[in-house]
Order: sequence, then C-alpha cells, then structure tokens
Amino acid sequence: MTQTNARSFPPPAKHHGLSAKTLRRLDRASGRLASASVAAMEQRLPWFTRLPADQRASVLMITQTGAAGFVDWLRDSQEALKLTSEAFRSAPQELSRWISLRQAVGLVRMAIEVFEEELPAFAATDAERASLIEGILRYGREIAFATANSYAAAAEARGAWDARLEALVVDGIVRGDAEEAVLSRAAALGWDPATAATVLAGPPSSEDPPTVVFEVRRLAARLSRPVLLSVQGSRLIVVAGGPEDDVGKLAVAFGDGPVVAGPTVPSLAEAHRSAAEALSGLRAVVGWPGAPRPVRSADLLPERALSGDAEAERLLIEEIAQPLEAAGPTVLQTVEAYLESGGVLETCAKTLFVHPNTVRYRLRRATELTGRNPLDPRDALVLRIALMVGRLARARGLW
Repeated sequence: MTQTNARSFPPPAKHHGLSAKTLRRLDRASGRLASASVAAMEQRLPWFTRLPADQRASVLMITQTGAAGFVDWLRDSQEALKLTSEAFRSAPQELSRWISLRQAVGLVRMAIEVFEEELPAFAATDAERASLIEGILRYGREIAFATANSYAAAAEARGAWDARLEALVVDGIVRGDAEEAVLSRAAALGWDPATAATVLAGPPSSEDPPTVVFEVRRLAARLSRPVLLSVQGSRLIVVAGGPEDDVGKLAVAFGDGPVVAGPTVPSLAEAHRSAAEALSGLRAVVGWPGAPRPVRSADLLPERALSGDAEAERLLIEEIAQPLEAAGPTVLQTVEAYLESGGVLETCAKTLFVHPNTVRYRLRRATELTGRNPLDPRDALVLRIALMVGRLARARGLW
C-alpha cells in the first residue's frame, strides 16, 4: 500500500496580526466607517455643520480616502502610509480657507474615536482586536502629522504669495500707480485703507531680504503698527500705518546710514506723496551730514531743492517766501538783513536803523509765519535757501 506524502501548506499570511479575512471585511466596510465618522462630526462639532455643502463633501471624500488608506496601511505600512499621507497633504490646500489647523486636527481625532468604537467588531480574536486599536492609533498619529505638515506648507506658500503681493503694493506706492490697484492689493493683505500712512526709506539692515522683513515685522508688532515693506536693492521702503507720533522708532530696523520719513498722509491712497518725498530726501540727505535719524523729508527742503526737486522748491516758496512777502516789506527786509549780517542782532539793527528789540519782534513774527526761527542755524539756512529759490522763481516768471 502506497503511503501518500502529506504536503504541508503555510497558514494564511497575516499583517499587523490580522488575517486576510479580517482585512477583506475592513476593506468592504471602509465606506461605512467614513460615513459614520462624518456623521459624528456633524453631531459633535457645531462649526462643522456651518461649513458649505461642498466643503463637507470634501471632508467626506478625504475621510473615505483615509479609511481605505488604513486598510492598505495594515497590508503594507510603508507604501500605503506614503500614498495616504500624500492625499492628506493635498486636501488642506482646498479646505484651509474654511478650516483651521486646530479644527483639522480635531476632525482627525474625531475620525479616530469613531474607528476605535467600530473596529473591535471586525476582530476575530482578542489579539486582532488589540492590533486594530494599536493600528488606528499609530495611523491616526501619522495622518495628524501629515495634516500639520500640509498646513505648514500651505502657510509657507501663502506667505510667499503675500510677500510678492506686498512688494507689488509698495512698488505701486513708490511709482504712484492708480490708487484702485494699490488699495485692492493692500486690502487683500489686511490693510485698512482709512489708516494714516508714513513712508520711511533707508538702507536695509542685512543683505538677506527675509531677515530684513523679519526684523521690521518684529519691531512693528512691538509697536502695534501695521506695516508694508519691500527691499528694493540697496534701499528698504517701509509704509507704516497709524499716527506719526512714534513712527521714528521704526528707524532702528534699518541698517547703518540715514533714514528719511516722508509726511504722514491720511490714507494709503495718498501714500505715494509720502514715498516721493521720502525718496527725494534719501537722495539729498547726503548734503546734511548732521541730519538726525530718522529725519523728516520736510526738514531736508534746502538739500532737496539744490538737488533739483521741484516739489521742494514749491514748498519753500509756498511755506516761507510767500508768507514773508505777504507780511509786508519790514518783516522780509529784517529777515534778509539778519541773514546777511551773519546772525548778529546788533549789526542787523544798525543796518536797518532800528532798535535791536524791533529786530527781535520782527524775527519772532517771521517765525510765526514760517515755522522757522532765524536765530536757529539750521532754520536760518532753510530761510536763506527759500528766499533764494523764491527770487529765482520770480525771475523765471514762475511766481
């Protein structure tokens, strides 16, 4: 009698301690598990029900992808987790405008809780039950990390886009582009168009633009000021929002060298005027080695006029030369005589055949009219240049 040799077959392969039968049951039930997860989200998370229908549908699709990915992960931890994580990385890019990172992690946690409740029913043994619970916890942790990474990548992309948009806004302000385009872009960056604005110009503090941006934003945050900024080659342009009282404190965020602040204007729509004066002052400030830091563009009118700035010439005429002439010949003659005397009060009085107190009175009157005190050396220079510019303009028939 011939004895038949019994062939021994290996037992069915198991993955994560699960039989092939259990895996098939999980595969067929993945859609139901995903639907149960979304139903729990709707019941337990009030904000979830307020999402638009298409966003809730996207969450359901993502959850279904995650449920199917869990079964694949149980079969092949490495490859399936890579594919599932990629799916989750792309999802928040669509939902990040509606769902914050905290809420996204809450959704992942909610789905894991539902899976923990439902999965034990699929286990054939206690060992499988323990494997399923351990598996969903590990899988959920990896998915939470993938979600956080995707939000970080989305935030980085938005930051890069915002930086380009901000550079366009600042460039538009500098070039005096149509205010509608500048205002719409600034509004997209969260700038209140009714906020007063001051433009500062000077050297950047570093050759690395991201470092410059970080330092300016950190200082602006401490001062509670909104800012728009752009590094344009060897110069840094900062548009600071808010009143002008402490705008000079932003100067410490600039590099070594002069910093010029333009006039504070009522809104961003007029910021091009502040930018034009700030940049004009930055070109001319070299003519005043002792200029403060920052220096206002209005304090650089003589240097700006000598460098060919027509706006500075106009301001010198309108703010100084014309008011002095309108006050009558005695005030104008006294100022001219005082400047020609080298600032010696008694010499001026002898030249005009008046008492020194009369000269003092007329100089005080000139100070009231122009805001410039002839007794101050810097103001005396401004007055001298203003009167010179006025005479030249009159000779050319411009005044």
